[in-house]
Amino acid sequence: MSPKPILYYAARSPPCRAVLLAAAEIGIELDLRPMNLAGGEHKTPEFLKLNPQHTIPVLDDNGVVITDSHVICAYLADKYSKNDNLFPKELVARNNVMTRLYYDCGHLFPRLRMAVEPVFYFGKKGIPLETIEYITKAYDGLEFCLTGQPFVCGQHMTIADLCCIASMSTAHDLAPIDKKTFPNLFAWMERMSALPYYEKCNGEGARLLKEALDQRLEANNK
Repeated sequence: MSPKPILYYAARSPPCRAVLLAAAEIGIELDLRPMNLAGGEHKTPEFLKLNPQHTIPVLDDNGVVITDSHVICAYLADKYSKNDNLFPKELVARNNVMTRLYYDCGHLFPRLRMAVEPVFYFGKKGIPLETIEYITKAYDGLEFCLTGQPFVCGQHMTIADLCCIASMSTAHDLAPIDKKTFPNLFAWMERMSALPYYEKCNGEGARLLKEALDQRLEANNK
C-alpha cells in the first residue's frame, strides 16, 4: 500500500480539480495516478474493483476507497485538516456546507456536462445557445449566497468553495460571468483564483479542458 492516499484522477476534470484544491489547502500530499480515460483505463478489471461506476476521481486511503469528489473532500478535511474551518463539525454549519456541495453536484456541474459531453462523446459540432444560457441560470444561486460575505458559507472558506470554484472556472470559460450582473460571484472568483495553489491545482487543468474542447469542436466540424 502507498504511504500516501492515492488519487486516481485527470487534471482537466473539475471534480478531480476540487480534490486537488482541497488536498493543497489541507496540506496533505497525494499519490497522484493519472487516468487515461480515452484509453479505457477506467474500465479495466482492476479499476472496476475500486469503483464499479468507473468514474473519477477515486481516493484509496490505505484501503478506504471513496468514489465521489465531494465525499473525498469531506473525508480529507475530517481526517487530515488541522481545524474545522473547511468542514465544520458543528451540525448547522456542516449542513450549510453540505447544501452548497449539493448545489455544485446538483446544479453547477451537471450543466457543464450537458455542454461538454455531447461534443466529446457524440460528435456535436457546437454547444447550443440554450445550454450556455442554462449554465448562467445557475450563477444567481451563488451570487445570492455571496451577498455580504466573502465565501459561499460565510466568513471562512470551506470545501464548498473549493468544489464550486472547480466547476465555476470551467463554467466561466463556456459562459463568461458578467461582472455587472454577478458582482459578488465575480469578486469571489478573483478571491479564489488568488489562492497560492490555485494555478497548479485548478487553473492549469481548466485550460487543458478548454483546449481539448476547442480541439474536439474543430475536429467535429471538419
